[in-house]
Amino acid sequence: MAYDTANPPFLISQGIGGVGQVWGYRSTDAGTTVDAAGYFTNGADLGMATGGAIVVVDTDASPVAAQVAFINVVGGTPDITDATAATDSD
Repeated sequence: MAYDTANPPFLISQGIGGVGQVWGYRSTDAGTTVDAAGYFTNGADLGMATGGAIVVVDTDASPVAAQVAFINVVGGTPDITDATAATDSD
């Protein structure tokens, strides 16, 4: 599924001086889709910056899946690293 700008990532914590931002994103897209280069087409306009982190929640998974990734801005477009899954093993 493609990113929809009507469902943008949201800022959870600004950090100090814009460094260390924490973002959240909820979607039915799997983490492997979200971490594709250029997924967040309007991320720079939203203020996503290199060094920030993002919690990605796949609301379509059962149980709901969450991943944490870091943000890199490449050529003006945010790209997130391959995400690390936050899992519940019980």
